[in-house]
Amino acid sequence: MSALTLGLVAAFSWAIHDIIVRQVSQNTPLMASLLAVLLFGTGFHIAVMAGTAAFTPIGGEAAAYAVIAGVFFLLASVGLYGAFQRGPVRLVSPIIASYPVLSVAWAALSGASVSVWQWAAVLAIAVGVSLVAALADEGAEDVPPKGLTILFAAASAIGFAGTFALGQHAAELAGEMPATLVTRIVTITLLVAIMAFKSLPFWPGKAVLPFLALMGVLDGIALMAVLSAGGLPDAQYASVASSMFGLLTIVLAWIFLRERMTTAQWFGCGVAFAGIGYLAV
Repeated sequence: MSALTLGLVAAFSWAIHDIIVRQVSQNTPLMASLLAVLLFGTGFHIAVMAGTAAFTPIGGEAAAYAVIAGVFFLLASVGLYGAFQRGPVRLVSPIIASYPVLSVAWAALSGASVSVWQWAAVLAIAVGVSLVAALADEGAEDVPPKGLTILFAAASAIGFAGTFALGQHAAELAGEMPATLVTRIVTITLLVAIMAFKSLPFWPGKAVLPFLALMGVLDGIALMAVLSAGGLPDAQYASVASSMFGLLTIVLAWIFLRERMTTAQWFGCGVAFAGIGYLAV
């Protein structure tokens, strides 16, 4: 599969994940939910590695990149859960969806060739996702002050960009499966340390465990898809395509939850998919 296709796989996985997290995060401890999702995702990842005999040694340089990617993935995850818990989606999604611009900028600084038209396609995707999210109907929902919400969302965007850039490099050096496992272990270790230091609850509740398990598998699929693009041409476009999770979340809500989509939102979908289509050429 191409890097772009892997990014779309990640986008669909995270879209379904986010439909669930928007509900779960309202009534369960935030950090406990995140820890459970990460543990379920890591269990899924280990099962896949066992089934494909992917337990191979990882060198020092690759391990270093994977470890730093784990720090960024913690930032991305905490920011994502915190932002979606506070909402609204029309504020959160556009900010988080801006991370492809950072990913492509990093690739360009690292020596990748990015044309003016490719930059335009990346921006079109970000604009399309933002337009769909900004016009989402939140009804009369009462939301907290925006300042901290924006901070969470911006932290998530930076975290995702850093995770993908460093994780893809680690995957290129040592293979995506062992590199991603190191990234996940680091993220979980840091999260447990923070939760213990702040005396936060570790148990999310029995009732939500099936939903958290599903979220963990979806997150595992998405992260593996993006990081496995590390050795492919135009690897940065996996992270670009994955940013469409916000748009796809709203489209899936329209399909399955019968939420309304306006003409302007459909236009935003068209703009974003046009950008994807250009990058796929």
